[in-house]
Amino acid sequence: MAAAPSSSAEALLEIEHAAVRSWPALETAEVDGWLWRYASGGSLRANSVAALLFTGSDANAAITAVEQLYQAKHAPCRFTVSDVSVPADLDKLLVNRGYDRGQDHVTMTKDIAGSTLPLPADVAVMREPTPEWLDIYLGGLNGDRRAAAPRILAGLPPQRSYLACGRTGRLLSSGLTVVDGALASVQCMATLPAARRQGGARAVLQAIEAHARAAGCHRLYLQAEAANTAAVALYQGFGFHIAGRYHVRSKR
Repeated sequence: MAAAPSSSAEALLEIEHAAVRSWPALETAEVDGWLWRYASGGSLRANSVAALLFTGSDANAAITAVEQLYQAKHAPCRFTVSDVSVPADLDKLLVNRGYDRGQDHVTMTKDIAGSTLPLPADVAVMREPTPEWLDIYLGGLNGDRRAAAPRILAGLPPQRSYLACGRTGRLLSSGLTVVDGALASVQCMATLPAARRQGGARAVLQAIEAHARAAGCHRLYLQAEAANTAAVALYQGFGFHIAGRYHVRSKR
């Protein structure tokens, strides 16, 4: 009998499920418990399989079924492989089938219980993104992601909030949070190139925490490229710690 998952693994699995819900793909399908996701380009997560549950008896057969779904879209087949992916040997199975490994990413968390940081006066919380907000966030994306992101944003859960730090009459930094029970995400963090190192991103983080606390959340989470050391350092300086890691395996 397999050992019961540790509390840290259970917490990470809960966060991974919340992350899937907070950035929904345009099309999905279930394959033996896995969630096949497709968004016609853009985010790797929205164009890869979320392998957080497996109900089948033959993982290789399920991989073949996933490959056929992506082939029908003329898209590469991708799997997001995290510390809590199932089956546990999924990464090895993909290696054996010739899948390439993408960049390492980190999942980071921060407990917010007892936090007393206020909502910064220079950060606005909005139900929908303004053109200025979109300019900041989309400006940092490549063409493929820039084209798909607005459609993904349009399908976000109703518990979403857009945040923007503005000074001297213009917006400098963007952010997004989706409240999901006791969890709240940190997403779409971006700052205008000319406004970097002016505290805009930290102000947005503080606003997300204050907003999440007011909504009854107990923990923030985010996901970032491990190689983006400046962003990881910013989040660690704000109290986040690395709770897990993941990468994407892909094959054409």
